[in-house]
Amino acid sequence: MINVTKTFLPPINEYNQQVQRAWDNEWLTNRGELVLELEEKLRTYLSSTTILVTNNGTIPLQIALKLLANKGEVITTPFSYAATSAAIVWENCTPVFVDIDPEYLTIDETKIEAAITNKTTAILATHVFGNPCNVIAIEAIAKKHNLKVIYDAAHCFGVKYNDKSIFDYGDVSTCSFHATKLFHTGEGGAMFAKNKDLQHQLFYSHNFGHNGPLAFHGLGINGKMSELQAAMGLAVLPYIDTIINERKKVVDYYNDKLDFSKIQGLKIRANTVWNYSYYPVIFENEEQLLLVQKALNENQIFPRRYFYPSLNTIEYTNGLAMPISESIASRILCLPLYVNLSVTDAARIITLVNKSLC
Repeated sequence: MINVTKTFLPPINEYNQQVQRAWDNEWLTNRGELVLELEEKLRTYLSSTTILVTNNGTIPLQIALKLLANKGEVITTPFSYAATSAAIVWENCTPVFVDIDPEYLTIDETKIEAAITNKTTAILATHVFGNPCNVIAIEAIAKKHNLKVIYDAAHCFGVKYNDKSIFDYGDVSTCSFHATKLFHTGEGGAMFAKNKDLQHQLFYSHNFGHNGPLAFHGLGINGKMSELQAAMGLAVLPYIDTIINERKKVVDYYNDKLDFSKIQGLKIRANTVWNYSYYPVIFENEEQLLLVQKALNENQIFPRRYFYPSLNTIEYTNGLAMPISESIASRILCLPLYVNLSVTDAARIITLVNKSLC
């Protein structure tokens, strides 16, 4: 069976060595030695001055919205994982959808201003499949209208734009360390903020509001990463360059052998150092997608329809029609991509896709 992705597992003895440290310390949570070490190593690897690791990738979105959106209208993309819009609704804000660029698949920055009202408080945009939004244009719009910017950068570990970490853009950027991601802690995530005061707010908000053991800064929630999660991260991190390089080989092979006369690939924004996080293909119509998916499934190959359906069509969002996002969502399929996907298996996938397109 070939699934759309496969979790990278470091050698078990190397993970056990990290877990043993937690056992020896008799310290399993509340920002112990392993969490602090992981943050420092990630700070170095990502060339980002601020990072706060968390227990999953959704809690950073919720915390950022709680601090910055003030229960207002949040302009966002309909083409993302459900967590993006769900976090907005969960924090008693109102998602206001703006359609996407048909090539980059990120929010169409030229349509944002038309969606701004006197109730708008923030923009929450997703860097789709690790492909950056037009962060320069979004920053200019936010400054003009005094709005906060939150980036869902769940797919963006290691991505750089204009020679700096993608996490350095926006008021807050978030990342997922879920087991399906390039770098993972089994389950986990992180949040980033350049402003020191805001970073401090993020910190106490993820720790029940604590300012030391007995005092409180304000309202908080439990978003802390455990030592066992950090142990996995410390075991995976030494392999991250290998992970990215191995995935690049598969992507290059797909790019070389797939028949692009009837399918469209993802256009990566210029000046981006991409991380090869996903391999989406866009078909001419949904019927074509279903035909390819059926052929692959019959051969025990299971791609996935990221992101389907378009989030504006989910009941709890009550979104207006988003023609481009709805069209793309119905026609896009992510092909298998992971470390140790063999050339033989990749060739089988390519043959089945190309043959189904004839």
